[in-house]
Amino acid sequence: MSIDQTTPRRKKLLVLTSTFPRWEGDCEPPFVFELSRRLQHRFDVMVLAPHTTGAKQREDIAGMRVIRYRYFFGKWEILAYQGGILAKLKQHSAHYLLVPFFLFAQLRSLLRILRREKIDVIHAHWLIPQGLIAIAALFLKRVQFPALLCTSHGSDLFGLRGMFFSSLKRIVVRYADAVTVVSHQMKSRTIELGINEDKVSVIPMGIDMTNLFVPSHEEVRDLELLFVGRLVVSKAVDVLIMALPAILIEYPHVSLTIVGDGPEKASLKELAIKLGISNQVNFLGAVANPELPVLYRRAAIFVSPSLEEGFGLTIVEALACGCAVIATNLPATREILADGETGLLVPLGDSAAIAHRALLLLADTTLRHSLSRAGRQFAIGKFDWEVVAGRYGCLLDKLVKNSQQPS
Repeated sequence: MSIDQTTPRRKKLLVLTSTFPRWEGDCEPPFVFELSRRLQHRFDVMVLAPHTTGAKQREDIAGMRVIRYRYFFGKWEILAYQGGILAKLKQHSAHYLLVPFFLFAQLRSLLRILRREKIDVIHAHWLIPQGLIAIAALFLKRVQFPALLCTSHGSDLFGLRGMFFSSLKRIVVRYADAVTVVSHQMKSRTIELGINEDKVSVIPMGIDMTNLFVPSHEEVRDLELLFVGRLVVSKAVDVLIMALPAILIEYPHVSLTIVGDGPEKASLKELAIKLGISNQVNFLGAVANPELPVLYRRAAIFVSPSLEEGFGLTIVEALACGCAVIATNLPATREILADGETGLLVPLGDSAAIAHRALLLLADTTLRHSLSRAGRQFAIGKFDWEVVAGRYGCLLDKLVKNSQQPS
């Protein structure tokens, strides 16, 4: 008697994203990559992302198949990466001409994959454009469509305003099998689009708090303020720069390090020159993720002056590295920081308040240490990648199981 020992087919997950490492050592935000690779113990993972100059069209990264679709002539494939799509569109109106080509190429590539592969579930990062493209493929594909999870990271939910974009977002959340957001504020905004509350889950992005984002054993830190993020209007780095002169009056050796690139970089440099503090403001440009912990561990204070925030991943990274944090008092940041316990909150766009709080922390080392210790303990239980990936894995498994049940 023979026994069928055929190994069950592994479920296949297709990740749609416009942010993904373009090559080894890339400085693009790695959160989609980090989540996807941690889901490999449950799924065979394939990633579909836009192409750009210098990137390979097909390659295997950390066991994942990565396909990058071409959408225009080489040097003009500039809509994604280095600040993100929204920032590129705001930077130059001519970039809008690339949008139809971008959308069509992504849709065509997605349909091609769905014809050739037995995909069990799609994870679309950002409601627009990836979620919208997945819904378009749903209507165009005649065979059974995979389960669909859409994740909003904030810029799509808050940055795309008006009746037209609201209508598109309503379509996406209506036809997606489930939606995840990275903060409770975003869940409330998503429910306003008409989605059933039970269909929306709050699952933040995570960070590696075991091997990468860990605190320094040294108690002494440099007299340095740190910002990490995209240099776009919504990050309000100008507000932080304008806080520095008041700090320098009492602490003339303080410096401000700005990590990141984006369309506002030139104007921010001009502002530092205008204020006469260009020697105290260091623009490092984009820094690869593995190199960030050294900067967090070196700085005395991390400042997040954002005008809006979907989640605030860099705040969590700073907390994990034991850096005291000052951040704008936003709904999303209040989910991470308890004012006076795990960090300090300041009003929106208030340079004077940032200066006052920074001076307080520079003068009170005990308070700095207390905030940093409490902040890391809070972050470990909620934002470590193993916790986050486990929640996403369970949700994706559930969606696959539900999609395979007879309707």
